[in-house]
Amino acid sequence: MVPVPTGVHYDDNVAAAPSSTDKKYPKRCVVVGLGMVGIAFCEKLLKMDIDGGRDEWEVVVIGEEPHIAYNRVGLTQYFTSRDPEALYLNPLSWYTSHAPGKLQYHTADPVTSISHEAKEVRTSKGLTLKYDVCVLATGSDAALPPYVSQQRFHATAGTFVYRNLADLDAMIAYSEEHKVKRAAVIGGGLLGLEAAKALFDLETVEQAVIIERNQWVLSRQLDGEGGRMVLDKVRALGVEVVTQARVRDLIVGSQQEDDEGKERIKGLLLEGKGEDGADAPYELDMLVFAVGIKARDNLATQSNLKVAPRGGFDISDRLETSAKDVFAIGECASFKGETWGLIAPGVEMADVLAFNLTEGPHHASGLRSMTYPDLSCKLKLMGVDVASFGDFFADRGKLTKALPGNRKTGTGAHAKVPDGAPVVKALTYRDPFSDVYKKYIFTADGKHVVGGMMVGEVKDYVKLVGICNKGKELEVPPAQFILGSQKEGEEGDDLDDDTQICSCHNVTKGQVVDQVKQGCRSFGDIKSCTKLGTGCGGCVPLGTSIFNMAMTDAGAEISNNLCPHFKYSRPDMYMIIKHRKLQDFTTTMQEVGVKPDSLGCDVCRPAVGSILSSLNNQFIMKPSQRQTQDTNDRYLANIQRDGTYSVVPRLPAGEVTPFQLMVLGEVATEFNLYSKITGGQRIDLFGARKHQLPAIWTRLVDAGFESGHAYGKALRTVKSCVGTTWCRFGVGDSVGLAAELEGRYKSIRAPHKFKSGVSGCVRECAEAQSKDFGLIATTKGWNVFVAGNGGAKPRHAELIAEDVPRALAIKIIDRFLILYIRNADKLQRTARWVETLPGGINELKDIIVKDKLGICKDLEDEMDSLVGKYHCEWTEVVRNPERQKAFKQFINTEETQVHSERIEQRNQSRPADWPADATPLKFSVRDIAANEPWEWRPVAKVADLDPQPDAPTSAVVKYGDTQIAIWNIPNRGLRASQNMCPHRRAFVLADGLIGEDDSGKEFISCPLHKRRFNLDHKEENDAGKCNDADYSIMTFEARQEEDGTVSLRLPSSESLDALLSTTKWMLRKAREESHILSGGQPGQTDTEGYAMTEKHGQIVEIAGPTEAVQEESRKLDRERRGIPEPAQDTSEGGAKKASCADAAPGSKLDW
Repeated sequence: MVPVPTGVHYDDNVAAAPSSTDKKYPKRCVVVGLGMVGIAFCEKLLKMDIDGGRDEWEVVVIGEEPHIAYNRVGLTQYFTSRDPEALYLNPLSWYTSHAPGKLQYHTADPVTSISHEAKEVRTSKGLTLKYDVCVLATGSDAALPPYVSQQRFHATAGTFVYRNLADLDAMIAYSEEHKVKRAAVIGGGLLGLEAAKALFDLETVEQAVIIERNQWVLSRQLDGEGGRMVLDKVRALGVEVVTQARVRDLIVGSQQEDDEGKERIKGLLLEGKGEDGADAPYELDMLVFAVGIKARDNLATQSNLKVAPRGGFDISDRLETSAKDVFAIGECASFKGETWGLIAPGVEMADVLAFNLTEGPHHASGLRSMTYPDLSCKLKLMGVDVASFGDFFADRGKLTKALPGNRKTGTGAHAKVPDGAPVVKALTYRDPFSDVYKKYIFTADGKHVVGGMMVGEVKDYVKLVGICNKGKELEVPPAQFILGSQKEGEEGDDLDDDTQICSCHNVTKGQVVDQVKQGCRSFGDIKSCTKLGTGCGGCVPLGTSIFNMAMTDAGAEISNNLCPHFKYSRPDMYMIIKHRKLQDFTTTMQEVGVKPDSLGCDVCRPAVGSILSSLNNQFIMKPSQRQTQDTNDRYLANIQRDGTYSVVPRLPAGEVTPFQLMVLGEVATEFNLYSKITGGQRIDLFGARKHQLPAIWTRLVDAGFESGHAYGKALRTVKSCVGTTWCRFGVGDSVGLAAELEGRYKSIRAPHKFKSGVSGCVRECAEAQSKDFGLIATTKGWNVFVAGNGGAKPRHAELIAEDVPRALAIKIIDRFLILYIRNADKLQRTARWVETLPGGINELKDIIVKDKLGICKDLEDEMDSLVGKYHCEWTEVVRNPERQKAFKQFINTEETQVHSERIEQRNQSRPADWPADATPLKFSVRDIAANEPWEWRPVAKVADLDPQPDAPTSAVVKYGDTQIAIWNIPNRGLRASQNMCPHRRAFVLADGLIGEDDSGKEFISCPLHKRRFNLDHKEENDAGKCNDADYSIMTFEARQEEDGTVSLRLPSSESLDALLSTTKWMLRKAREESHILSGGQPGQTDTEGYAMTEKHGQIVEIAGPTEAVQEESRKLDRERRGIPEPAQDTSEGGAKKASCADAAPGSKLDW
């Protein structure tokens, strides 16, 4: 099973709060309810109390559930993660991070009564807590329809509500224990769609259904047009929706006919859905009610508190109940007769109350009063973005406040639009192709926004909510809000400081700006200080924009140093390394680094490696260079998502001979590689396992291929049309020039990859103007373009020279590339470099065309020197057996392992998909049984790690069915950890870059997504911790024995395999994976080739053919094509060797 953090203690381990007579703080606030609003209030009260300099409040919060506060908005995520901690709003450590006695929490202990005379709160476990202020945040319960009583609901098996984790656990358990063909949700509102998505995601439910009484879903947020668009999208997902359906009653089976002797849901009786308008039965196996909420005000009876007519604790403008010093916030509170089922009004109440208890008594303006809340909301439901804001039904005559610009129109919470001429007008936009619908409502004169709704595209939501709430007069015509603004995205500079940009946590633009002024220098700090972006996450783009703008306005220095290990920019580092003639990373660190003996990090190591290659073009597989390279360069291939690699031979100008095509086909067939034509006119072969790369490239080199350097920050391709070679319109030899340019610049390393194109005429078939440099033939010569870019932020290349001869065109490109290599920042493409260049393209033209600085000759000579050092890196490897050792999968056995099952698709195989919304994995040695013995076990020889005096080296050993990565770090010793990165379950950590953080802790950077994992084996030193708190790995103590053996302190292979087995964690098809992780064994099948899970009795499809079956298929294909069988390695060294775990105790392993 997936390991989860341990040591979380609830209820009984929480000490009772001290009495008011011996407490440290003069005031105590007891909060009843540990939900989203309750914890928001605690956070705000604690922060305002400390920030105000008074530090006078202690907080005691009591929760009824056995969990600390979790994100109820994200409940659907629980169906995939099944991990409550993944939903926690704050980690457990947050609750204990405050000063002693400042915050205490109790869980699984409902409050039974409140004595406002004695100012005491009593709980079901017998606690009696004194308070100065009591805050009720008990939330709400799910409402039931009139035809279902509470008694009947609890007596009918298969019926559920959707409110908390206990409800979800019950739904999951029921669907797993009973065959559920059809599960229905009654209610097509916000909660109903969330519940339907949960049922839809349950693999044990065959069909999810929504029963909605209206003609469309989300009828309280959207009009018919928008609601029907969402309805169509929901149906397109495969969810059945029955509209205009009123339920008369439940159809329940009798106890006698039920196997468990229970009354069980069998269906619904729908009004008028039968023939001639008769009632009709609707069969189903499971039912979820999502018809609304009701305030949890049951404490009112025991505590003598006033309840509003429609439910909820009746509160004043100051949020106080009928009892002095007892307040209510959130869904349990009734303000002016209304309750709301959204988090935003609750957080607003928490903000008002926290202010009144801390700053209010000392503030010049006094206490704040609650006003009618903003009910705007933005959600992603069933994959569809939906938003509504302001008075979104104002065109129907429903107004909650006076119209801006006409303060006499409406005074109450439900003021009506007066008769006569329309006072509001709606502007609508519907795009049926992109499934976008917008309706914005304006005052009749078009000067103010009143409200609106959006479906499909909601990027302007925050801006419109701010404008609407402020009642500001518009500076642009209403049509511009629909047709598009002058800006790209949400910039935020036209928003007022008090504009709310995060509705989940009531964060304003001004708070972000203030935090920057107070010293926050990263967006991560902003999130920690303000909670911005930690709810639904929808405010992150706008928040980032505002943060960047605030940094600029504050004149905050944004360092362009390479990283914390070097106090120089990348251009400065280039010049230092060049003029000091430094040859390797270790020497560079000793002479230039902040800490001379530092390992560096995954930023500076490849950056320095790139500079060294740009200057010297040394063979990057040399030990002193190799460990400076990122994974792709280290193995001369592009790593893919499953840990395999792609093979891309160079095809200069896109030319390839029939013989070479045949060789590529034979290689792809023999090694079962996925073949694809790239956008740069090359052939990419995917799925090569690391140990196969030398054999593949031996075949390719023998056929005349060279490395395509698709793995490096180097020239990729020079794309060309056929030009005068074949085309009747061609005016220049584009193929010849493209081949010459590719031959000239191949293997040259730069700050980032660069591409080129050469077109034979102005028809521009090679797309030269979208490349880093490009040429277009004219009748007078060649036009030279530079600094173009495709990708996520396209940039049209700019003309820098017209009608120049071919030789001069090449010289101009020489100068451009060397200047770029010298002056660009790390990982900066040519387009972005030119954009930041002082003087822009005109200055660049003056330097490399007009020779303004007199350096053109130097630039050309530097390029000539680099070109003269060219070598094909793969030719060097296949001609040197010693170099090929670096590609072995394991250093202690000739065995190999696959890391992912294959899916046959369009007559080719590809790796199984990553699991959608995979649960974060945390591994720890604590997951090993406490009584399991740990012993020093020999696993390899130090010599197999190819130790170097000045560079780390790494390798992988196979221990049982577990892969263990080992590093040798000069002057520091050996380190070891699991080889699997828990983020995407790729077995690649040994191939990543090793480094150290600011505090000197060593880490390994995963080559796939650059997550850093601490390599220390001691728990007190954060062993295995990741810079992404969702993940951690197992690390192991390692040592070198006197005889040169590498020994690791490990448990038995069986114990480790139970947690880290490659077979367990390899990527599989979804159904196979569910079988494995639910307790089944890989390959456990019935006679028809289906995997059987004994635990649930399920039959699931096997993921894919075994390696033997795949090899047999490849053999038959080779025979059909007449391709000879590959030579078998029959040497002694080619025989299989034992893995570490196969050796008997005390035996000598065959190294």
